[in-house]
Amino acid sequence: AVIAEGEVAQLVTSNDTGIGEEDYLRVIRAKTATLFKAACRIGAVVAERPETEERALADYGEALGIAFQLVDDALDYGAERTVLGKEVGDDFRDGKITLPILLAFARGSEAERDFWRRTLEELDQRPGDLERALEILRRRGALRETVERAAAYGERARRCLDIFPAGPARDALSDLVDFCVARAF
Repeated sequence: AVIAEGEVAQLVTSNDTGIGEEDYLRVIRAKTATLFKAACRIGAVVAERPETEERALADYGEALGIAFQLVDDALDYGAERTVLGKEVGDDFRDGKITLPILLAFARGSEAERDFWRRTLEELDQRPGDLERALEILRRRGALRETVERAAAYGERARRCLDIFPAGPARDALSDLVDFCVARAF
């Protein structure tokens, strides 16, 4: 139900440069992070582990899911097609408002905000607009900050593992954090 609510919230806020970061994070928490959270928690449930371990793995999954989505948002503007598995700029062409856009919009000049409104809210996209979007995102530090925030969520996920003894399972979960965040580089 939470994932469906997240999908509805995303539809309601799509193409709206006026949404806030908290609204955006609420959507990705309800979608990607909820899926990761459930996937990480289920092992502890099936193994009948203590509630503290269930909670730690659920929290790990939620933080990892947010990190994953933030990296994915940055990659849409800064990756090669072979790395991304889809065309670079698909989110832009679809008018999706992601954290890099919100950051660039907040830091941008009035002309840049007008550009985002035209291209994302009105979907009036012209030749060269994707390149201009990439230039604005880089100039405003939006991609870099999105990846930094993803890394911070990755570290939050890693701290959730502190209750588990050192060993191959904990190392594998920690390595997953590294893999998730390293996709951005």
